[in-house]
Amino acid sequence: MASAPQPQLPLFYNDLMPLNSRDHGTWKARKVEKAAWVGGQHAIPLTVDEFAQAQRYFPIVFSAGETSVPLALLGLNEGVNVYFDSEGTLAEDVYVPAYIRRYPMLLAKLRPDAEEMSLCFDPSAELMGEFDDGELLFVSGEPSDHTKSLLDFCQKFEEAGARTQAFMEELTKADLLMDGEVAIQQNGQQEQPYIYRGFRMVNQDKLRTLDGETLKSWNEIGLLPLIYAHLFSLDLMRIIFAKQVQQGKGPGAAN
Repeated sequence: MASAPQPQLPLFYNDLMPLNSRDHGTWKARKVEKAAWVGGQHAIPLTVDEFAQAQRYFPIVFSAGETSVPLALLGLNEGVNVYFDSEGTLAEDVYVPAYIRRYPMLLAKLRPDAEEMSLCFDPSAELMGEFDDGELLFVSGEPSDHTKSLLDFCQKFEEAGARTQAFMEELTKADLLMDGEVAIQQNGQQEQPYIYRGFRMVNQDKLRTLDGETLKSWNEIGLLPLIYAHLFSLDLMRIIFAKQVQQGKGPGAAN
C-alpha cells in the first residue's frame, strides 16, 4: 500500500494513502469521538461557505504572507485552543469548521500531472482499519454508502475552496487586506495591554472608498456579506482572550 506523493502535507496530515477496494476492501471507519489532532491548534482554515455560521463563535482573520487564506481563531496564541481540550474533546456546543470534520480524508492528485483527484486518507490517524466495529468502506468491492458520503463531503469542500480562492483574489485585486493588530486590556489590570499581530484583516478605510461599480458587483455576487461577517467577528477576539484567562491558558492566565 503506497502512500500518495505529497511534497507538502496540509495541517493535521502526516501521510496520505489512496483509498481502494484492493487494499482496504474489508476495512471499517471508526466514529470520531475525540479530535486529538485539533487540541493544540489555534487557527483553522475556513471556507467562505462557513463565514455566516463561524462568525458567531470565532474571529475570522486572514493568514499573513503573500497568499492569504481565511482562518477561524480558536485561540489567540500558538498552541492555545479554548474550544477543544488537549485530548480533542469539544468543550462547548459551537460550530466545528469543515476542515476539522473532513479529517482524515482528503481529495488529492496521485501524480502532479493527473487530471482527477482521488479520495485519500491519513493512516496515522488510525481511524480506518481492520476493526470489529465501525462503518464498512466497501461492500462487494464497491464503495459503501459511508464512503460515498465521505467522497461527497470532500468534493463539496473542494468546491467551497474554489469559491474561497475567488473571494481572496477579489480582496487582493482591490488591495483591501492590511496587517492586523489588536490590543486587549485584561479586566481589572493596569499593565500594558496584550498586543496581537501576525494576521491580516480588511482595511475598512479602503473599503469605504471603493468605487461604486466594484461595490455593486460585489453585492451582486455576495462578497459584501462575507467581508462584513469577517469584520463583525473581530470583536470576538476579546471573548477568546477572556476564555484563555478563564481556562488558565496563554498570556494573562494565572500562574
